[in-house]
Amino acid sequence: MSSHLPAVTPDWAYEREHWRRGYFRVAGVDEAGRGAWAGPVTVAAVILPGLAMDYPFRDSKQLSAAQREEYAAEVRRVAVAWAVEHAWPDEIDQLNILGATHAAALRALARLAPPPQALVTDYLKLRVNLPLSAPPKADALSYSVAAASLLAKTERDAVMRELDLSRPGYGFAAHKGYGAPAHRAALQELGVSDVHRRSFAPIRRLLDGQPDGLWPVGGNADL
Repeated sequence: MSSHLPAVTPDWAYEREHWRRGYFRVAGVDEAGRGAWAGPVTVAAVILPGLAMDYPFRDSKQLSAAQREEYAAEVRRVAVAWAVEHAWPDEIDQLNILGATHAAALRALARLAPPPQALVTDYLKLRVNLPLSAPPKADALSYSVAAASLLAKTERDAVMRELDLSRPGYGFAAHKGYGAPAHRAALQELGVSDVHRRSFAPIRRLLDGQPDGLWPVGGNADL
């Protein structure tokens, strides 16, 4: 494994709070793609062995694409259980982005076998009948959430590469559906595709015939 890791290092502090109360299967939960204009929001849930080991797992935003792929493979290798679920634009448009993220998270948690006894999320306050810690920036602070962030990010990136092949011209492989200038330019030229989130303000404005409304809004976060 690469030794070139970011300075911010997760630990087991949030997991230990649950371990002390007898909940040893603690699932970390994180998402990728909440702010994108196209494609799914992707949620991963991961239960790591409760051994308090040091792992190379970090918040996926702190790593290069190659590191993310390397460490995501390691997550899948060592995890007690893991699952990834997507909420696609039709579900996002129906439920809103937060509701769709919660729905995908609950689906991922339901697939974990063995099931979790407690959760740590990146400020995702899920309605579950389980002990829950939901601190902000948990993907940089908790090994379990960092592991989930790696799976969510790499799985979503793979989906966006597939969408780039099936819907050429939008540049999904490069900007992953976020509001990058190239994406905005493609929308001006090609219009809205079936994988764009019609409830998001920039896309809604374009559908309403206000293409200039694309430009003041958006960003490249989480690319």
